[in-house]
Amino acid sequence: MNASARGQIIWRQLWNETAALTGRAEARWLCEEASGCFGEEFVEVLDAPASERAVAHLDAMLARLRAGEPLQYVLGRWSFRRLDLLVDQRVLIPRPETELVAEHAIALVRQVAAERARPRAVADLGTGSGALGLSLAAELPRGLVEVWLTDNSADALDVARANAAGLGMAGECVRFGHGSWYAALPAALRGELALVVSNPPYIARDDAQVAANVRDWEPHAALFAGDDGLADVRVVVAGATEWLAPGGWLVIEIGAGQRAAATELMTAAGLTQVDVFRDLAGLDRIAVGRRVP
Repeated sequence: MNASARGQIIWRQLWNETAALTGRAEARWLCEEASGCFGEEFVEVLDAPASERAVAHLDAMLARLRAGEPLQYVLGRWSFRRLDLLVDQRVLIPRPETELVAEHAIALVRQVAAERARPRAVADLGTGSGALGLSLAAELPRGLVEVWLTDNSADALDVARANAAGLGMAGECVRFGHGSWYAALPAALRGELALVVSNPPYIARDDAQVAANVRDWEPHAALFAGDDGLADVRVVVAGATEWLAPGGWLVIEIGAGQRAAATELMTAAGLTQVDVFRDLAGLDRIAVGRRVP
């Protein structure tokens, strides 16, 4: 497309032309972003002419897609459960399997709250965009827990802070810690956490199955962890019993071939009720374990 050569063109035609390049759903997302109209508002402007600036914006996004950049980064945002998250190359793209991690985490915090007095805090270690921790803040009853979001990347924390601002009052319980895993948390939380949830790097450095657009665009520090992909999983699991309150839970996202290793690590760390759940594709994805109540 070329904005200057087009003259007046309506959004319906732009959507159809873009769909021929990207697919219809993706084309609508791109046209909505370019127009600044979303949902029903976009339907209402389908027969309205697009401004030259809007067409230029759409052209620029299509150029980025042709260069291989993931759609989520091109749009600058992506949905995750109830959230609409800002995302860019500072953070991983939120994925459907991680939504299931959040689902397990939310259910277990509710369980802990039902079993004993009000839990004090939960932590999302290596938060990235904030997807897991902010889902806890948004979906748990307001005031139930303090939600700590930590990351070793200051850039990632900036993205998480921006996303937390979008929660409104639900974000009042959110706190941030900069540092590596548990070291980012206040010492006063040691032995007090009702839940630790994490989506750590779990891909081996030389894994040939990683898609090119993932390897080329997403932050390597959030993807790759040692020769076997378990370097950071080991750290998160090893510290869990020290930081969890009695009866608290660890919920961690793992790679599809890491069931046995994750189970062994959790058991060796003294966690009980260890289990691994599958994602919607039937792959092992969510490992959970509990500090003895």
